[in-house]
Amino acid sequence: MDLIATTRQGKVRGRSHEGIAAFLGIPYAAPPFGAHRFRAPAPAEPWEGVRDALEYGPTAPKRPYRPPLDRLIPDPSVPGDDCLNLNVWTPSAGEGRLPVMVWIHGGSLRNGSASLPLYDGGAFARDGVVLVSVNYRLGVEGFGVFPDAPDNRGLLDQIAALTWVRDNIAAFGGDPANVTVCGESAGAISIAALMTSPAAAGLFHRAILQSGPPHTTSRRAGAKTVRAMARRLRIPATAEAFAAVDRELLLDAQAAVVDGSDPVRGGPGFHIVTDGDVVPAVPPLPEADLLLGCNREEYRLWFVPGGTVDRISRLTLRLALLKIRVPQRVARLYRANRPDAVPGEILGEMATDLLLRGPLNRLADSRPARTFVYEFRWRSPVMGLGACHALELGFVFDTLPAAEDLTGPGAPQPLADAMHRAWVDFAATGRPGWSEWNAERPVMVFDHPAAGPVLAPRDEELRAWL
Repeated sequence: MDLIATTRQGKVRGRSHEGIAAFLGIPYAAPPFGAHRFRAPAPAEPWEGVRDALEYGPTAPKRPYRPPLDRLIPDPSVPGDDCLNLNVWTPSAGEGRLPVMVWIHGGSLRNGSASLPLYDGGAFARDGVVLVSVNYRLGVEGFGVFPDAPDNRGLLDQIAALTWVRDNIAAFGGDPANVTVCGESAGAISIAALMTSPAAAGLFHRAILQSGPPHTTSRRAGAKTVRAMARRLRIPATAEAFAAVDRELLLDAQAAVVDGSDPVRGGPGFHIVTDGDVVPAVPPLPEADLLLGCNREEYRLWFVPGGTVDRISRLTLRLALLKIRVPQRVARLYRANRPDAVPGEILGEMATDLLLRGPLNRLADSRPARTFVYEFRWRSPVMGLGACHALELGFVFDTLPAAEDLTGPGAPQPLADAMHRAWVDFAATGRPGWSEWNAERPVMVFDHPAAGPVLAPRDEELRAWL
């Protein structure tokens, strides 16, 4: 059955199935090309009549994940310029005032989209939450640092989408005064910046950070990737020069510069920068209620499929620890706690704690508002991935069939029921079902068949970094 909702730009036609209405590909800003390329998002043009919102809209320009990640994480592309669009799932278009969740996808700020079946919002709508998923500019288009263009354009896109939610979500049954913004990996890093941005003030009331800590860099450091691309293209490192380059050639140059990088091993990439405006250099402490956490073995997504974990020798491990200046006492502690681990696993465990678990715990320690911490521990049997990065997504969205590339068949539905319910409850009430962070450091461990709160897991290792 088709349904009509009225937004400030015009009417949109969605489709209802088994009581869930989906409105797909709604533009929240103008296409970011032509006169709008490398500029802040401009308002979407209004339209006459009823606009179909029956299929996913165009995705931001990008290339697929490099092998072997492309087999584990689908990254579909939908052609077209109108890539600043969003999707809405609701149980009651135009009726009631339901809690709202706005999903910001991950992908190292250069991959991903809102059109993955993994992110289907039907289960949230089934359980009384209006789910909105957002596309935003990626890579050099969204996060390249230029002297003649605004910084953090992809973040500005997210703010424009949240503004659209504030102004329009009531037409879809959502409550603009009860909005939770949630995201994973680069999406979570984006949300951490949004929580401190004056430009996003008042646009959301709670936040969920999955496997992504607060992280920004300076404009100077952020511009390195653009300069490397400019050298390859033999053009000036300006937005004007980049805008004159064919889009496919730009993606070729981007891939050549950044494709060998990942969040654990580092390398050239794209980052949110402290611009003193959208992202202040000295951010205030965010006051929104917060749910945050990560997966037990984040590193395995990058270390295992390509065999990196087995190629790291004891000598390589020693050199890596020297390079990142890991204290000897820390290295000894991790080795002692893992007597059967190979060197690559020890390095991965330390990298996970250094880059993710430690910063997230410190964020929880610093906050005046309610904070809840989780850890996802269920281990996938696929390719030895274990409890790797992104594995929790199918459980959070209750879309396990769409997650089988990572989980394998037969992933535990009771675990998806528990995790999905916690996210729904947090969006509705600000309480996911376990004690908030305090001096005892309670962490909700999601696993199967055993799950429950644990006090200060592996705290000795975390404190060893201090």
